[in-house]
Amino acid sequence: MKKALRLAEILQHGMAAHREGRLADAERSYQAVLALKRDNFDSLHLLGVVRWQQRRHDEASALIKQALRVRPDSAEACSNLGIVLQSLNRPAEAIAAYDRALAINPRYAKALCNRGDALRALGRNAEALASYDKALAAAPDYTEALVNRGVVLRDMSRHAEALASFDRALAARPGNREILYNRGNSLQSLGRFAQALRDYDSVLAANPNAAEAHNNRGCVLEKLGRFDQALASFEAVLALRPDDTDALHNRGNMLLALSRHADAVASYDRALALAPQRVDTLHNRGQALMLSRRYAEAIAAFAAVLAVEPANAAASAALANCRLLVCDWQEAARLAERAAAAARGGDWSRLDPFGALCLFDSPADHLEYARAYVRRQVPVRPQPPYARPLRRADRIRIAYLSSDFRNHPIAHLTSELYERHDRRRFEVIGISFGTDDRSEARTRLVGAFDGFHDVRFTSDAEVAELVRGLEVDIAVDLNGHTAGARIGILARRPAPIQVQYLGYLGTMGADFIDYVIGDEIVLPHEQQQFYTEKIVRLPGCFQITDSVARVPSEVPGRGELGLPEGAFVFCCFNNNYKIMPAVFDRWMRLLNAAEGSVFWLYGANEPAMASLRREARSRGVDSARLVFAPALPLADYRARLCRADLFLDTLPYNAGATASDALRAGLPIVTCAGRGFAGRMGASLLNAVGLPELVTTNLDAYEAVALKLATDRTLLESIRRKLAQNWQTCPLFDVERACRHIEAAYATMWDICLRGEPPRSFRVEPN
Repeated sequence: MKKALRLAEILQHGMAAHREGRLADAERSYQAVLALKRDNFDSLHLLGVVRWQQRRHDEASALIKQALRVRPDSAEACSNLGIVLQSLNRPAEAIAAYDRALAINPRYAKALCNRGDALRALGRNAEALASYDKALAAAPDYTEALVNRGVVLRDMSRHAEALASFDRALAARPGNREILYNRGNSLQSLGRFAQALRDYDSVLAANPNAAEAHNNRGCVLEKLGRFDQALASFEAVLALRPDDTDALHNRGNMLLALSRHADAVASYDRALALAPQRVDTLHNRGQALMLSRRYAEAIAAFAAVLAVEPANAAASAALANCRLLVCDWQEAARLAERAAAAARGGDWSRLDPFGALCLFDSPADHLEYARAYVRRQVPVRPQPPYARPLRRADRIRIAYLSSDFRNHPIAHLTSELYERHDRRRFEVIGISFGTDDRSEARTRLVGAFDGFHDVRFTSDAEVAELVRGLEVDIAVDLNGHTAGARIGILARRPAPIQVQYLGYLGTMGADFIDYVIGDEIVLPHEQQQFYTEKIVRLPGCFQITDSVARVPSEVPGRGELGLPEGAFVFCCFNNNYKIMPAVFDRWMRLLNAAEGSVFWLYGANEPAMASLRREARSRGVDSARLVFAPALPLADYRARLCRADLFLDTLPYNAGATASDALRAGLPIVTCAGRGFAGRMGASLLNAVGLPELVTTNLDAYEAVALKLATDRTLLESIRRKLAQNWQTCPLFDVERACRHIEAAYATMWDICLRGEPPRSFRVEPN
């Protein structure tokens, strides 16, 4: 009797110490009991729990198993054995232990909850959810089960249900940091970024050292377009955890978004030193290098991505773009063939839409690449209906959306359009999500609009709300699938009519764009099958120009420009990525045929110039006959065009703004019309300036016309005189006329919409 009392007294002392967290005292008491009675269930069981708390998991497992040999019917010991086995990363055995506990007590909420954790560790999320639900049926306010249920629902992408679970948990434990953090994660997944930010801020107010909350707060700020603040959040993570690869990666992303390309590369380099094969870091590092014009390094970065993930579509597309930028045609052709092979198997992801325009003269392919790109960029979700009643106001409200309201060709072409819009009939708004370069072009643009909104640091959802709040009638996207585009804005359907114009020369492949503006040449009737948008055909030329722009009267001599004085000068100032080998072959044949001639090209980057010189030599042409022009301010660039004799266009992507500049400078252009929009620009411009005889339909004719003009000075001078005579009266440079035609297009779109009719193709009659 005395021994039993002594045992009970020692055990009670140990249990009291255990409850107070004095593990060493509890351990001594349990061991003292076991010295007197080796098969004492409570001491074996509780000493096993102490060992688990001391992270001595193997000993814990052995002790609890020994206890269960004494009392096999203890549901608590079975459940605790499951916890220990989970700590040993043996979830399947843990589940068996929980099942044993539940066979004894089917409503044992703690065992049900922990069983859910083990099932989740095995990826059996549906079973885990069922286990949490049973735990809550037994104990409706069991907070741990509510939290873990929310976590597994997030894993299953059932974010709204997860949020409801976290809200229930918070009702039981208001202000709990763990629950607030998890709720913030669900709110972020639901796109409710402002609310998520409040939850992360609450967590950090209580614990400024919560690194995960800093990181996720940064991710939310990124989504809100608050890049400076997001960067500060990622810096806070790195102050706590200097080797946190997620924070280093995210910090790089913010530096990239802020155009701090060199700093972004340095951040990615630190991340890759810790995780050398992290694909998203490798890829984004490549993007930063490409934007820094460090093309050889960018190519190596994208190749590294493909070495880890050979089927990575984004890296494949970026690598193709880099190869085009440096005129590495051999490798670009290999990438194009791989993309074509993948497309034949139904995979249209290996090129982005812009790359496809440069490589393939196939409107059918352009459509498929664009559709695939939109599917990747815009999550599949039902299109929200247009929310407000249509306005029936005196003036149609037009919003132009662009990343290029700066010193950029799109700005140079369109500034006068915004200035000339008839304010009695139209209100004109600018939505800018690109850099403010503080240029004269930017100042002019801001002044040209009735309202101008800089939304660089605003999320797509917030910009869409802005457009909706402004009650815009027609939203005109000037980017399409080009650098800086933000298709997520119009994907949210903020305007009743949505249009793409000028910036991208193909279909966007998106069901949220209603119209594309072209003309009879670039988008003839048979092209409709390749466009998800309805085609609007303007009379004359689709391209607007700027009559304010003038070629300077002071033009540098050929010697100052590096050109031989007596030579015939062919030129092409298109971006180097537009130059394809089939056209370059013809150029080199022309140099061989026209004695003493040279070819004047835009020197975009040193690797591209080296490639073009090498390609010239491989075709038997002295590379010294290629003369490269550096980038110059716009007025100086336009002035030097006068010193060329003949501009030769590219295919399948023609000159656009560059062709307009050349024609304004009195420089004739020979073009070859392709099948796609991008390949028919030259034909449209030349017809609009009254020189259809310079439009060819195959490369043999293109070469023949160019050679005829290069060897017959009288003919070339007659063409020049004709261009000079047409300049004042031709449709191409009649901005007032073009503006009225575009306004007529908008008015027709609006009338169709007001009548409740779906968008349809139509032709604008000449004014």
